[in-house]
Formats: sequence, C-alpha cells, structure tokens
Amino acid sequence: MAMARRRALALVSQLLQRRVLPAPRFLSSAAGGALDRLNSPPFARPAAPRNPAPPSPWDRLGGQKRTMFIQTQSTPNPQSLMFHPGKPVMEVGSSDFPNARTAMTSPLAKALFAIEGVTRVFFGSDFVTVTKSDETSWDYLKPEVFAAIMDFYSSGQPLFLDSNTAAAMDTAIHEDDSEIVAMIKELLETRIRPAVQDDGGDIEYRGFEPETGIVKLKMQGACSGCPSSSVTLKSGIENMLMHYVPEVKGVEQEFDGDEEAELAGQME
Repeated sequence: MAMARRRALALVSQLLQRRVLPAPRFLSSAAGGALDRLNSPPFARPAAPRNPAPPSPWDRLGGQKRTMFIQTQSTPNPQSLMFHPGKPVMEVGSSDFPNARTAMTSPLAKALFAIEGVTRVFFGSDFVTVTKSDETSWDYLKPEVFAAIMDFYSSGQPLFLDSNTAAAMDTAIHEDDSEIVAMIKELLETRIRPAVQDDGGDIEYRGFEPETGIVKLKMQGACSGCPSSSVTLKSGIENMLMHYVPEVKGVEQEFDGDEEAELAGQME
C-alpha cells in the first residue's frame, strides 16, 4: 500500500515537471477592447485641468539672461537700489530723472519708467539707481529692471537720443568764478561727490549767496528723498564746507518744481 502511494506521487511529480505552462495573459483581446471603449467618449473622464504657473518676470530675459551679469547694491534709502551692469553708464558726470517726463531724452530711462512702481532713475559713472514706490516690492521689480537694462545694452541704442545732451558739469570752475565759489566747487567735486555717488546718488551745485553765506545744493538719485539726506546735508556736507571755507555759513537743499509739489503732498 505504501509502495503504491510513493509510486503515484513520483508519477505526478514527473508529469508536473514535463508540463509547459502557457505564458500568462493578463487581459484577453475582448477585455482589452472593453478597456479601450472605456477610455474613449462618452465613458472617458476629461483630464483635470491644470492651472498653469503664472509667468515669471525672469521669463522675459529669455536667452539674454546669461549675456550680462548685473550686480545690485543697497543704498541708505530703502526705496532705492543700485544696479551695476558691469560696463560704463555715464562717461562724464551724472544724470538724474526725477519723473517720467524728464526721461523722454533717454531710451534706458524711458524703459525703466515704463515698469510699474518706478518713481525715479539716476545714471552714475558705472551704475543705474532705481527708486521705487512704497507699495512695490523689490522681488517683483528687480527682474523687470534686469530685463530693461539687458534689452537696452543689447539694442545698441545711445544712452541719450540727443547727442548734444551734456552731462551735469555744475562743479566745473569758470574764469568768472570767485575764489570762494572755486573752493566750494573743488570740495564738492573731490571730497563730497564721490562719497555721495557711492550711495547711489549725486549732488548738484546750484549757487552761492555771498550776502548770507548760503550754498544751494540739490540732492539727486537715491539721496533725493532719502530719510538720512537731511542729516547728510547738514552734518556732513555743511560741516565740511564751513570748515574749509569760513565764508560758508550754511547749506540749503533746492527742489525742482515737480519735486517741491510732490514733497508738499507727502507732508500733507
């Protein structure tokens, strides 16, 4: 009995080893056709709409994003930022654009004012200072400014449409200048202006009144409207001029018509 059982088990084992199992078929052709019908209308479900990511300002740079390396530098004015394109901007002097109307003579300044939130533009020797409104974030504004500067330098346009537009030469000493005025201009050009330009701005000489000893100056760029501009004007510039030129009794800041009206509106 036991011998017969062992022979039966051995026979079953041999049959199993010789049997070739067919390849597994997960779906029959009929089942595949049914699935195809389910994936086609009217049974197919429409794909869930994907919300496209909002376009980034960086996309505007396109292939130009690697053609220039623009560095930024902060200024004492939190609303102003210096942009260094890595090449000269103004060969001589500086140029200030307090509003969009004054920027019509420069393609670069006009392009920067076309960016929403830009309120002032200033050109220095190797930098561009951009001043923004309080409501605008630098996170949005910086890529836009980068794109405008890159577009300008790749276009080959001149900085000024009028080739006869002269840079500010307010500190140039003339033959009819008195000794006092010449000394004031020399100090402004050699001692004061470089320090002010390092902060993204400039200072313009507007005149000297011998009767009162008052020097008239105009702050430009980041220094205009800066919270610390009055301190710089009085504690820094005024003290230096009074120290080296005893005839100077004080320094006053001058504003253009548009700037004076804007300042009055801010005070109200």
